[in-house]
Amino acid sequence: MKLLAFAARRLAGAAVLLVLLSAAVFAATAVLPGDAVSAVAGMDASEAQRAEVRAGLGLDRPAVERYADWAAGAVRGDLGHGFVGERPVAEVVATRLPNSLLLAGLTLAITAPLAALLGLWTGLRGGGADRVVSTAAQILAAVPEFVVAALLVAVLAVWLEVLPRVSVIPLGGTPLDVPHALVLPVLTLSTVGLAVATRLLRASVADVAGTPYCEAARLNGVRGMRLAVRHILPNAAGPAVQALTLTTGALVGSAVVVENVFDYPGIGRELQLAVAARDVPMVQGIATALVAVMLAVLLLGDLCARLLGTREGHGR
Repeated sequence: MKLLAFAARRLAGAAVLLVLLSAAVFAATAVLPGDAVSAVAGMDASEAQRAEVRAGLGLDRPAVERYADWAAGAVRGDLGHGFVGERPVAEVVATRLPNSLLLAGLTLAITAPLAALLGLWTGLRGGGADRVVSTAAQILAAVPEFVVAALLVAVLAVWLEVLPRVSVIPLGGTPLDVPHALVLPVLTLSTVGLAVATRLLRASVADVAGTPYCEAARLNGVRGMRLAVRHILPNAAGPAVQALTLTTGALVGSAVVVENVFDYPGIGRELQLAVAARDVPMVQGIATALVAVMLAVLLLGDLCARLLGTREGHGR
Protein backbone atom coordinates (compact mmCIF):
# COMPACT_ATOMS: atom_id res chain seq x y z
CA MET A 1 0.00 0.00 0.00
CA LYS A 2 2.85 2.37 0.75
CA LEU A 3 4.26 1.80 -2.74
CA LEU A 4 0.84 2.48 -4.31
CA ALA A 5 0.47 5.69 -2.30
CA PHE A 6 3.98 6.72 -3.33
CA ALA A 7 3.15 6.00 -6.99
CA ALA A 8 -0.09 7.98 -6.75
CA ARG A 9 1.72 11.00 -5.29
CA ARG A 10 4.41 10.83 -7.94
CA LEU A 11 1.82 10.45 -10.71
CA ALA A 12 -0.16 13.45 -9.46
CA GLY A 13 3.02 15.51 -9.23
CA ALA A 14 4.01 14.46 -12.76
CA ALA A 15 0.61 15.51 -14.09
CA VAL A 16 0.90 18.95 -12.50
CA LEU A 17 4.45 19.32 -13.77
CA LEU A 18 3.36 18.33 -17.29
CA VAL A 19 0.75 21.09 -17.30
CA LEU A 20 3.22 23.68 -15.99
CA LEU A 21 5.91 22.69 -18.49
CA SER A 22 3.47 22.71 -21.40
CA ALA A 23 2.47 26.25 -20.41
CA ALA A 24 6.14 27.23 -20.17
CA VAL A 25 6.80 25.83 -23.66
CA PHE A 26 3.82 27.75 -25.05
CA ALA A 27 5.02 30.95 -23.39
CA ALA A 28 8.53 30.44 -24.77
CA THR A 29 7.26 29.99 -28.32
CA ALA A 30 5.01 33.03 -27.94
CA VAL A 31 7.92 35.35 -27.17
CA LEU A 32 10.17 34.07 -29.97
CA PRO A 33 10.82 36.70 -32.65
CA GLY A 34 8.78 36.20 -35.80
CA ASP A 35 5.94 33.79 -36.43
CA ALA A 36 4.80 31.16 -38.91
CA VAL A 37 3.20 33.71 -41.25
CA SER A 38 6.34 34.06 -43.37
CA ALA A 39 6.64 30.29 -43.77
CA VAL A 40 2.99 29.95 -44.80
CA ALA A 41 2.39 33.11 -46.81
CA GLY A 42 5.89 33.50 -48.25
CA MET A 43 8.43 36.26 -47.89
CA ASP A 44 6.89 38.31 -50.73
CA ALA A 45 3.38 38.44 -49.26
CA SER A 46 1.82 41.86 -48.75
CA GLU A 47 0.80 43.13 -45.34
CA ALA A 48 -2.85 42.45 -46.15
CA GLN A 49 -2.04 38.87 -47.13
CA ARG A 50 0.05 38.39 -44.02
CA ALA A 51 -2.74 39.75 -41.82
CA GLU A 52 -5.21 37.37 -43.48
CA VAL A 53 -2.89 34.38 -42.92
CA ARG A 54 -2.26 35.44 -39.32
CA ALA A 55 -6.00 35.58 -38.67
CA GLY A 56 -6.50 32.23 -40.36
CA LEU A 57 -3.86 30.65 -38.12
CA GLY A 58 -5.41 32.24 -35.05
CA LEU A 59 -2.24 34.17 -34.24
CA ASP A 60 -4.24 37.38 -33.83
CA ARG A 61 -5.93 35.95 -30.72
CA PRO A 62 -4.54 36.40 -27.18
CA ALA A 63 -1.89 33.84 -26.21
CA VAL A 64 -3.82 32.74 -23.12
CA GLU A 65 -6.89 31.97 -25.20
CA ARG A 66 -4.83 30.01 -27.73
CA TYR A 67 -3.20 27.96 -24.98
CA ALA A 68 -6.55 27.22 -23.35
CA ASP A 69 -7.92 25.93 -26.66
CA TRP A 70 -4.81 23.80 -27.22
CA ALA A 71 -4.94 22.36 -23.69
CA ALA A 72 -8.63 21.49 -24.07
CA GLY A 73 -7.86 19.64 -27.30
CA ALA A 74 -4.81 17.90 -25.80
CA VAL A 75 -6.97 16.47 -23.01
CA ARG A 76 -9.11 14.86 -25.74
CA GLY A 77 -6.01 13.57 -27.52
CA ASP A 78 -6.15 16.23 -30.24
CA LEU A 79 -2.82 18.07 -30.50
CA GLY A 80 -3.99 20.13 -33.45
CA HIS A 81 -2.40 20.64 -36.87
CA GLY A 82 0.89 22.25 -37.73
CA PHE A 83 0.88 25.62 -39.40
CA VAL A 84 3.31 24.48 -42.10
CA GLY A 85 1.79 21.74 -44.25
CA GLU A 86 -1.18 21.37 -41.86
CA ARG A 87 0.08 17.97 -40.71
CA PRO A 88 -1.68 16.47 -37.68
CA VAL A 89 0.70 16.91 -34.75
CA ALA A 90 -0.36 13.63 -33.13
CA GLU A 91 0.44 11.79 -36.37
CA VAL A 92 3.91 13.33 -36.55
CA VAL A 93 4.58 12.40 -32.92
CA ALA A 94 3.31 8.84 -33.46
CA THR A 95 5.53 8.48 -36.55
CA ARG A 96 8.75 10.07 -35.30
CA LEU A 97 8.76 9.27 -31.58
CA PRO A 98 9.29 5.49 -32.08
CA ASN A 99 12.43 6.25 -34.11
CA SER A 100 13.82 8.32 -31.24
CA LEU A 101 12.83 5.67 -28.70
CA LEU A 102 14.67 3.07 -30.83
CA LEU A 103 17.75 5.27 -30.75
CA ALA A 104 17.49 5.72 -26.98
CA GLY A 105 16.84 2.01 -26.39
CA LEU A 106 19.90 0.91 -28.36
CA THR A 107 21.99 3.54 -26.59
CA LEU A 108 20.87 2.35 -23.15
CA ALA A 109 21.47 -1.28 -24.13
CA ILE A 110 25.10 -0.37 -24.76
CA THR A 111 25.55 2.22 -22.03
CA ALA A 112 23.94 0.48 -19.05
CA PRO A 113 26.10 -2.68 -18.85
CA LEU A 114 29.34 -0.87 -19.70
CA ALA A 115 28.65 1.89 -17.17
CA ALA A 116 27.75 -0.71 -14.53
CA LEU A 117 31.02 -2.58 -15.08
CA LEU A 118 33.16 0.57 -15.13
CA GLY A 119 31.32 2.14 -12.19
CA LEU A 120 31.66 -1.01 -10.08
CA TRP A 121 35.31 -1.54 -11.03
CA THR A 122 36.43 2.03 -10.39
CA GLY A 123 34.25 2.47 -7.29
CA LEU A 124 35.78 -0.61 -5.66
CA ARG A 125 39.30 -0.48 -6.99
CA GLY A 126 40.18 3.19 -6.55
CA GLY A 127 43.77 4.26 -7.17
CA GLY A 128 45.20 4.95 -10.61
CA ALA A 129 42.52 3.07 -12.57
CA ASP A 130 39.82 5.07 -10.86
CA ARG A 131 41.56 8.37 -11.61
CA VAL A 132 42.09 7.49 -15.28
CA VAL A 133 38.52 6.36 -15.90
CA SER A 134 36.98 9.20 -13.85
CA THR A 135 39.09 11.81 -15.64
CA ALA A 136 38.24 10.39 -19.06
CA ALA A 137 34.54 10.30 -18.16
CA GLN A 138 34.65 13.88 -16.89
CA ILE A 139 36.31 15.08 -20.10
CA LEU A 140 33.85 13.23 -22.34
CA ALA A 141 30.89 14.49 -20.33
CA ALA A 142 32.10 18.06 -20.89
CA VAL A 143 32.47 17.67 -24.68
CA PRO A 144 29.39 18.90 -26.62
CA GLU A 145 27.47 16.22 -28.50
CA PHE A 146 28.06 17.81 -31.90
CA VAL A 147 31.82 17.71 -31.32
CA VAL A 148 31.67 13.99 -30.50
CA ALA A 149 29.53 13.47 -33.61
CA ALA A 150 32.00 15.42 -35.77
CA LEU A 151 34.95 13.39 -34.46
CA LEU A 152 33.17 10.10 -35.15
CA VAL A 153 32.26 11.25 -38.64
CA ALA A 154 35.85 12.33 -39.28
CA VAL A 155 37.25 8.98 -38.15
CA LEU A 156 34.64 6.47 -39.33
CA ALA A 157 33.12 8.20 -42.36
CA VAL A 158 35.96 10.32 -43.74
CA TRP A 159 39.21 8.68 -42.65
CA LEU A 160 38.36 4.97 -42.45
CA GLU A 161 35.37 5.24 -44.84
CA VAL A 162 33.55 2.36 -43.15
CA LEU A 163 30.27 4.27 -42.72
CA PRO A 164 28.43 6.94 -44.72
CA ARG A 165 28.15 10.41 -43.22
CA VAL A 166 24.36 10.38 -43.66
CA SER A 167 22.20 7.35 -44.41
CA VAL A 168 19.00 8.06 -46.33
CA ILE A 169 15.99 6.16 -45.02
CA PRO A 170 13.36 5.36 -47.68
CA LEU A 171 10.11 7.32 -47.55
CA GLY A 172 7.69 5.46 -45.33
CA GLY A 173 10.47 3.21 -44.02
CA THR A 174 12.06 2.96 -40.59
CA PRO A 175 15.68 3.13 -39.40
CA LEU A 176 15.60 -0.68 -39.13
CA ASP A 177 15.37 -0.77 -42.95
CA VAL A 178 18.80 0.87 -43.08
CA PRO A 179 20.61 -0.47 -39.96
CA HIS A 180 23.84 1.41 -40.61
CA ALA A 181 21.86 4.65 -40.25
CA LEU A 182 21.77 3.90 -36.52
CA VAL A 183 25.49 3.30 -36.01
CA LEU A 184 26.87 6.86 -35.83
CA PRO A 185 23.95 8.34 -33.84
CA VAL A 186 24.05 5.44 -31.36
CA LEU A 187 27.84 5.66 -30.99
CA THR A 188 27.61 9.41 -30.37
CA LEU A 189 24.88 9.08 -27.76
CA SER A 190 26.60 6.07 -26.17
CA THR A 191 29.84 7.99 -25.77
CA VAL A 192 28.11 10.88 -24.04
CA GLY A 193 25.78 8.63 -22.02
CA LEU A 194 28.57 6.30 -20.91
CA ALA A 195 30.58 9.22 -19.53
CA VAL A 196 27.62 10.54 -17.53
CA ALA A 197 26.41 7.14 -16.30
CA THR A 198 29.88 5.93 -15.29
CA ARG A 199 30.46 8.97 -13.08
CA LEU A 200 27.07 8.61 -11.39
CA LEU A 201 27.37 4.85 -10.87
CA ARG A 202 30.95 5.13 -9.63
CA ALA A 203 29.81 7.66 -7.02
CA SER A 204 26.97 5.35 -5.92
CA VAL A 205 29.27 2.33 -5.56
CA ALA A 206 31.91 4.35 -3.69
CA ASP A 207 29.28 5.73 -1.29
CA VAL A 208 27.93 2.26 -0.51
CA ALA A 209 31.43 0.78 -0.21
CA GLY A 210 32.28 3.37 2.43
CA THR A 211 29.28 2.72 4.68
CA PRO A 212 29.75 1.17 8.14
CA TYR A 213 27.76 -1.81 6.90
CA CYS A 214 30.39 -2.64 4.26
CA GLU A 215 33.25 -1.80 6.61
CA ALA A 216 31.87 -4.34 9.07
CA ALA A 217 31.67 -6.93 6.29
CA ARG A 218 35.34 -6.32 5.45
CA LEU A 219 36.31 -6.80 9.10
CA ASN A 220 34.51 -10.15 8.97
CA GLY A 221 36.68 -11.22 6.04
CA VAL A 222 34.26 -10.51 3.19
CA ARG A 223 36.27 -8.94 0.38
CA GLY A 224 36.61 -8.67 -3.39
CA MET A 225 33.86 -10.04 -5.61
CA ARG A 226 32.07 -11.63 -2.66
CA LEU A 227 31.74 -8.23 -1.01
CA ALA A 228 30.54 -6.68 -4.26
CA VAL A 229 27.91 -9.34 -5.00
CA ARG A 230 26.59 -9.86 -1.47
CA HIS A 231 26.66 -6.35 -0.05
CA ILE A 232 27.56 -3.54 -2.46
CA LEU A 233 25.50 -4.42 -5.53
CA PRO A 234 22.20 -5.00 -3.67
CA ASN A 235 22.56 -1.73 -1.74
CA ALA A 236 23.74 0.27 -4.76
CA ALA A 237 20.92 -1.02 -6.99
CA GLY A 238 18.48 1.77 -6.06
CA PRO A 239 20.94 4.63 -6.61
CA ALA A 240 22.13 2.88 -9.78
CA VAL A 241 18.60 2.87 -11.20
CA GLN A 242 18.26 6.57 -10.42
CA ALA A 243 21.64 7.23 -12.05
CA LEU A 244 20.53 5.47 -15.23
CA THR A 245 17.27 7.43 -15.11
CA LEU A 246 19.22 10.69 -14.98
CA THR A 247 21.36 9.43 -17.86
CA THR A 248 18.19 8.83 -19.87
CA GLY A 249 17.20 12.43 -19.20
CA ALA A 250 20.56 13.62 -20.50
CA LEU A 251 20.08 11.48 -23.62
CA VAL A 252 16.79 13.21 -24.42
CA GLY A 253 18.55 16.56 -24.76
CA SER A 254 21.48 15.01 -26.59
CA ALA A 255 19.21 13.22 -29.06
CA VAL A 256 17.81 16.53 -30.34
CA VAL A 257 21.32 17.62 -31.33
CA VAL A 258 22.46 14.25 -32.66
CA GLU A 259 19.37 13.67 -34.79
CA ASN A 260 19.94 16.99 -36.52
CA VAL A 261 23.64 16.31 -37.11
CA PHE A 262 22.90 13.00 -38.83
CA ASP A 263 19.51 13.93 -40.38
CA TYR A 264 17.98 11.11 -38.37
CA PRO A 265 14.16 11.01 -38.75
CA GLY A 266 13.37 11.29 -35.07
CA ILE A 267 11.24 13.56 -32.95
CA GLY A 268 14.21 15.81 -32.17
CA ARG A 269 14.70 16.53 -35.87
CA GLU A 270 11.04 17.44 -36.22
CA LEU A 271 11.29 19.72 -33.19
CA GLN A 272 14.22 21.63 -34.70
CA LEU A 273 12.38 22.09 -38.00
CA ALA A 274 9.23 23.24 -36.18
CA VAL A 275 11.19 25.78 -34.11
CA ALA A 276 12.87 27.15 -37.24
CA ALA A 277 9.47 27.59 -38.92
CA ARG A 278 7.87 29.03 -35.74
CA ASP A 279 5.26 26.29 -36.07
CA VAL A 280 3.76 26.74 -32.60
CA PRO A 281 1.30 23.80 -32.58
CA MET A 282 4.04 21.42 -33.76
CA VAL A 283 6.57 22.73 -31.23
CA GLN A 284 3.96 22.57 -28.48
CA GLY A 285 2.86 19.02 -29.28
CA ILE A 286 6.36 17.59 -29.74
CA ALA A 287 7.77 19.29 -26.65
CA THR A 288 4.84 18.11 -24.54
CA ALA A 289 5.27 14.55 -25.82
CA LEU A 290 8.98 14.64 -24.94
CA VAL A 291 8.21 16.00 -21.48
CA ALA A 292 5.61 13.26 -20.96
CA VAL A 293 8.10 10.55 -21.96
CA MET A 294 10.75 12.00 -19.66
CA LEU A 295 8.35 12.25 -16.73
CA ALA A 296 7.29 8.63 -17.33
CA VAL A 297 10.93 7.53 -17.27
CA LEU A 298 11.59 9.46 -14.06
CA LEU A 299 8.44 8.04 -12.46
CA LEU A 300 9.44 4.50 -13.41
CA GLY A 301 12.95 5.10 -12.07
CA ASP A 302 11.60 6.41 -8.77
CA LEU A 303 9.29 3.41 -8.39
CA CYS A 304 12.08 0.92 -9.16
CA ALA A 305 14.45 2.66 -6.74
CA ARG A 306 11.76 2.73 -4.05
CA LEU A 307 10.98 -0.95 -4.60
CA LEU A 308 14.65 -1.92 -4.50
CA GLY A 309 15.20 0.20 -1.40
CA THR A 310 12.29 -1.52 0.34
CA ARG A 311 13.64 -4.94 -0.48
CA GLU A 312 17.12 -3.99 0.69
CA GLY A 313 15.68 -2.72 3.95
CA HIS A 314 13.92 -6.06 4.55
CA GLY A 315 17.06 -7.98 3.57
CA ARG A 316 19.36 -6.48 6.16
